[in-house]
Amino acid sequence: MDERPPQDVGFTVLVLADPGQCVDRARAAQGRFEEELAAVFGAATVHVRTQFLGISDSNTLALAPVDAVRGDYEHVDMTLLLTEMPRRADKRALIAELLPDREVATLSLPTIGVLSGRERLVTVFMACVMQRGDALTEQDRARYSLRWSRWSETSDRHGAHLRSSAVIGSIRTVLGMVATNAPWRAAPKLSSALAAASATGAFGIFYNSIWQMSAALSTPRLLLIGLLAMTSMVLWLIVGNRLWERPMRDDATTVLLYSNLSTVLTLFLCVLSLYVALVVLILGGSLVVIDPDFMSGVLGELATFARYVDIAWLSAALGVVAGGLGASFDDSTDLRQLTHGSRESLRRPSRDAQG
Repeated sequence: MDERPPQDVGFTVLVLADPGQCVDRARAAQGRFEEELAAVFGAATVHVRTQFLGISDSNTLALAPVDAVRGDYEHVDMTLLLTEMPRRADKRALIAELLPDREVATLSLPTIGVLSGRERLVTVFMACVMQRGDALTEQDRARYSLRWSRWSETSDRHGAHLRSSAVIGSIRTVLGMVATNAPWRAAPKLSSALAAASATGAFGIFYNSIWQMSAALSTPRLLLIGLLAMTSMVLWLIVGNRLWERPMRDDATTVLLYSNLSTVLTLFLCVLSLYVALVVLILGGSLVVIDPDFMSGVLGELATFARYVDIAWLSAALGVVAGGLGASFDDSTDLRQLTHGSRESLRRPSRDAQG
């Protein structure tokens, strides 16, 4: 709920936002949004409320719960629905959709740009409000027109779409979905993987055969080994947790492509963080345990800091592979709620989930 006392003054907007980054971004923009509305309408009030937005049988946002929430407020001129779901129209990513008959606009935060600033979100909010049929001056409409996108009528002419560019919009949407997945949420769920990876990686400190192998490998080859190790763990986590989404209807292919790409990138960031942490831990341990003179005797060359780094890098690669195996045997490692596809299934009617 909006934490501020309700005060329906002037033009009133209700923002219903998905939990997580959507509602956080909406609250951060609330004051600035009110200022911009007041500049146009004289006075304005913005309410921000957390609402997990569902999907109807027709694969659109369910508006019945929205109508019920609006009833909690004395007066609402317009409702904005801010969701983390990616949406498309005419083969392009959809930034916003206006439903003038319902006085509702739906906005996709990933396509707007999760990494963009507060001003961009306020600008899109205002662009939606400016599409209403109120007596607004052309100067007001021009002030909040978007240079990077234009409104177009929907196919049924009962609304309007604000679409992103074909290439940049798709890239921004996938990156936005990665951000809303919050990769850092996976870290506590990979505790078993980290334990297995640390135990295996520690062998690199005590076995001089790994020292010799790391010294014999070139830097590009070491980097390739690390990349292959991380890729194998990502694939293992996707298969083991059944995170790869398959289309359940004909029009979902591209959206699921976004979802699957964001899943891969999210997990890769998680595994990369795990890998870097292992390298740092093993490097610290090796500097304490391995005497430089002893290493020099084993390798037949001067034990430089770079050699310690090589040992840590190769040992971490072995540890990451073992970590993926360890996570597959731990029932507590459930990453399904990390992905958009799994969270979207929660939005659908229960009979959908039953098949």
